[in-house]
Amino acid sequence: MAYTTINKSSLHFNTKLYTGNGSNGHAITGVGFQPDMTWLKNRNTTNDHELFDAVRGATKTIYPNRDDTEYTNATGSLTSFNSDGFTVGNGDGANKSSSGIASWNWKAGTTSGITQGGASITPSSYSINATSGFSIIKWTGTNANATIPHGLGVAPKMIIIKRLDSTSDWVVYNDYIGNTKRLVLNTNAVQSSASSGWFNNTSPTANVFSVGTDGGSNGSTDNYIAYCFAEKIGYSKIGYYIGTSSADGVFIYTGFKPTFFMARCIDNAEDWYIFDSKREGYNTENRDLYADLNAVEGTTDWLDIVSNGVKFRYNSIGLNASSNNYIFMAFGQSLVGSNNVPCTAR
Repeated sequence: MAYTTINKSSLHFNTKLYTGNGSNGHAITGVGFQPDMTWLKNRNTTNDHELFDAVRGATKTIYPNRDDTEYTNATGSLTSFNSDGFTVGNGDGANKSSSGIASWNWKAGTTSGITQGGASITPSSYSINATSGFSIIKWTGTNANATIPHGLGVAPKMIIIKRLDSTSDWVVYNDYIGNTKRLVLNTNAVQSSASSGWFNNTSPTANVFSVGTDGGSNGSTDNYIAYCFAEKIGYSKIGYYIGTSSADGVFIYTGFKPTFFMARCIDNAEDWYIFDSKREGYNTENRDLYADLNAVEGTTDWLDIVSNGVKFRYNSIGLNASSNNYIFMAFGQSLVGSNNVPCTAR
C-alpha cells in the first residue's frame, strides 16, 4: 500500500458535478478549496470543453478539444474563482439549463518565490503547488531553445502546453514517450515524429523544463501557458500500460483509488478518455468523456475503479488493444496518510 504525505487529496484536486440553470452568477460550491485551474464539460450536449486558470484570469477560456486562441468571455463561462468553488455565467458549455456539468478542479496557489534554477526564460506569471506536484506557468516565447522554471522541485512527468494568442495545437510532453516527440491534446493523432522543435530533445529536471523552436511551444513573442504535473506517491500517478485485447484486461496499480483518470493510445489514432469516480461512479458504470472531442458523455462499461488502481473490462483499441501502448494520468486518495509511519522491512 502506497505511503503518502497527502492526507486529504480533495484539498488539491476535486471533481464537482452540478446542474446548469442558464443564469448569470450561478455559484458552484463544494469544491473544498479555491481552484487555480478548472476544466468544464457539459455532459449532455456537444458544447466544447472549457479550461480556465487563475494565472491567465478567470474569464479567459481555452478549449482542450480545439486549437483556437484564448477567448475572453466576461459573462458566458466561468466568471470568478471563489473560496469554495467558482461562479459561472449563462453560456451553454458552463451553465446550460438542466444540463449536467462536470468540473475538474486543481489547487496551485503559490505565486511568488519560484526557483529559476538557471532557466533562460523568466515566467511572466505562475501558480505552484509543490506539495501536490502541480504548477501553472505562463511565458513569452523566444523562438530559440530555452529552459523555463516549473517550481515543483522534482521533474514533471506530464506537461501540457497551449499557445494563447495564435491558433495552434496543444503540445503534450509525456515521460514515457520521451523528449523527442509530442502528443496533441486536441486531436487523436498518434505520437509525432522525432523533432527537437518541441522540447529541445531534453527532459525536464527538478527545476526546469525545456522548449525548442516550434511555434506550438515557443514561437517568438507569443504567449504560452503550461500545466506541469509531477507524481506524488498515494495521490498522483503518470505512467503507461500495454493493452491485452481482453474483457479481463490489464490492471494498473496506482497506489490509491483514482478520482480522475485520463488515458490514450499512442500507437493508433485514438481519443483521450477521461473518467472520474463521481459520474455514476460504480463498477463498471464509469462513464467516459473525451478531451479531444465535444461529444456527449459515453456509457460504455470500460473499466473498474478500485481502491488501488484501475482494471479494464472492455476489449477495444481505444483503451485495451493487444500489444498497444497507452499513457495515463490519475489523481486520487490513498488509504494511508502522513500520520501513519510506514513499516520497516525485516
